Amino acid sequence: MATFLYRLGRLAFRRRWYVALVWAAVLAAVGLGALKAPGAADEGFSMPGIESQKAFDLMEERFPGATADSATARVVFVAPGGEKVTAADHRKAVEDAVSELGDGSQVASAVDPFQAKAVSKDGTTAYATVTYKVASDDLTDASRTHLEKALDDARDSGLTVEAGGSAMDDGGGAGGAAEVIGMAIAAVVLLVTFGSLAAAGLPLLTAVVGVGVSMATILALSQALGLSTTTGTLAMMLGLAVGIDYALFVVSRYREERAKGRAPQEAAGLAAGTAGSAVVFAGLTVVIALAGLSVVGIPMLTKMGLAAAGAVVVAVFIALTLVPAVLGFWPNAVLPRRARKSGRIQESADSNGGTRWARFVLRRPIPVLLLGVVGLGALAVPMTQLQLGMPGDEAKATSTTERRAYDALAEAFGPGFNGPLTVVVDAKGDSDAEGAVTTVSREIAGTEGVVSVSPARFNEAGDTAVFSVVPSTAPTDEKTKDLVTTIRDERPATEAETGATFEVTGTTAMNIDIADKVQAALVPYLIVVVGLAVVLLLVVFRSLLVPLKAAAGFLLSVLASLGAVVVVFQQGHGAELLGVEQTGPIMSLMPIFLVGIVFGLAMDYEVFLVSRMREAYVHGESAPQAVTSGFRHSARVVVAAALIMIAVFAGFIGESDSMIKMIGFGLASAVLLDAFVVRMAIVPAVLALLGDRAWWLPKWLDRILPRVDVEGEALSRRSEAPEPAPADLEVART
Repeated sequence: MATFLYRLGRLAFRRRWYVALVWAAVLAAVGLGALKAPGAADEGFSMPGIESQKAFDLMEERFPGATADSATARVVFVAPGGEKVTAADHRKAVEDAVSELGDGSQVASAVDPFQAKAVSKDGTTAYATVTYKVASDDLTDASRTHLEKALDDARDSGLTVEAGGSAMDDGGGAGGAAEVIGMAIAAVVLLVTFGSLAAAGLPLLTAVVGVGVSMATILALSQALGLSTTTGTLAMMLGLAVGIDYALFVVSRYREERAKGRAPQEAAGLAAGTAGSAVVFAGLTVVIALAGLSVVGIPMLTKMGLAAAGAVVVAVFIALTLVPAVLGFWPNAVLPRRARKSGRIQESADSNGGTRWARFVLRRPIPVLLLGVVGLGALAVPMTQLQLGMPGDEAKATSTTERRAYDALAEAFGPGFNGPLTVVVDAKGDSDAEGAVTTVSREIAGTEGVVSVSPARFNEAGDTAVFSVVPSTAPTDEKTKDLVTTIRDERPATEAETGATFEVTGTTAMNIDIADKVQAALVPYLIVVVGLAVVLLLVVFRSLLVPLKAAAGFLLSVLASLGAVVVVFQQGHGAELLGVEQTGPIMSLMPIFLVGIVFGLAMDYEVFLVSRMREAYVHGESAPQAVTSGFRHSARVVVAAALIMIAVFAGFIGESDSMIKMIGFGLASAVLLDAFVVRMAIVPAVLALLGDRAWWLPKWLDRILPRVDVEGEALSRRSEAPEPAPADLEVART
């Protein structure tokens, strides 16, 4: 492995024009493909294997033309204080607004609240439901503008008018300012780390090229592979973060080899052979974690994971080829400023911050280990109170019309009105379908926690009916989940009595089912991903205890980061500082996202840091000396890499979308805890206590494991005598 990558690095350095042109051609080709590719059709969110999805599928089969994912807008009209919407002037304003809402070219129907009896008991509030012919992502700008104009016209009458529903979702997501903030902070960190604008700019440049190739490829293949517009969000986030980090490690090793007196081409080859080997295996761990998302069984999540894995693969290839090529164009530009001006390369001193920290931990391994484990354990405790769900309009800022509409409906019609359950009754083959549906409706209406049940709506064949059930509690309340469970538990008796079957669905029930399925999939996912990564690390480090220690440290950091998410987004401590106006359940997919992404990134730091220790140990240093050597060479770069990751992820905390804000905070806190507590404190403490036992491997296992030479032992033998430095650059050791 090391020898092959060494040759690849030298070849890329020597044939830099060809490498640069190849990547430019690839970027141009996929960019052109992205421009010509038709837009991806929104397939909607699906979760095979759960009751809610089965009910949706049955509805689409028995009610043709009434797609379950059509965009809707629920427009709420509230009369001024002390007045009623049923007053003549207010009623006319509402009817005019509904008429205007129904004129849109993509509108299927707009229901008058006075005809649909959608008026509160006190007469102060009414709502109109607007149904569109297409899904939310397919709404045109003209339709959205028409909706906004109708709302503004209705407000001119003196009524308070707000709107919620999927039609109000403009499709915005992570992007724009988040990436700019992350890139800016990453640039500052790189500049401080390297002390050179060129060295700081090179990782940013190559990362942008990699992300450009990845995103253009995703767009070009979106129609063929059924990728939605949101699929690339994770790929962009991770591609940017790992792209910067992988280039950072290669450039850092190049500078280190130059400081040892290597000629530029030889230094590029050695950087690719040593740091590049670590990049390959770190990338593989990330790919394993992302591809493993397919275990969960959510098609959208599988596509997001595979797309992000592809972005990571591109980042690895960029680091191994384009980075050495760019170094070939400007071999001295990435060196420190003093080296460029004086013509003398100053090799790093024997003692730096990483060395001093490693020696501190080696002297006090037990206190450091206990402090790290206890601290992470304390942070993980709130995770035991984790409640999963899917935050809706109630989690948005009060400045948004969606949140105000949600609050107005909850106040006028009760908290459960915003999350009605949908019951689909299948009476096919029943001689008295209407009687069966009436019985099912009556039984559910009598269940404790149900406020009301709507009249049933039959399909044309008369064998399937749908009706809504309004709970007494809010959609994200645990009592609502208990109500869904109760209705389903009492179903066998009702079905035996009527001969018809029924299923509970709707957004609220769907969110409950998703949370349950994700929780059930978490343990198998952990087993698959952690198991594969442990095997990979066995090959990399040829040690039994180091991979197990790495996996245990990851579990600590991910549980602690989940605990931090619960503290802020569920319990509300410090929520105002992050702009979180409403606490609630944690997004159902958050644990899977956090486990998958953070596991891959945690193994990045493990590979980069511990591979230098392994390299020193293989080359004859004692176990404690190897720990110190690893920190001397890698600590500063690992810290910089972690700060860049944190900056990229933390940039998403500023997004208005509560789910993106939650993901950004969770990932940033997980990287912070894993890099600075687990990898920089717990890892050296454990290795100090294990000593030589850390690198022990049973002989039978040693014989069957392939040898990949990540530590570059073959390279050290062929490069013991450094090549003469170029004439224009003198080498000085300090």
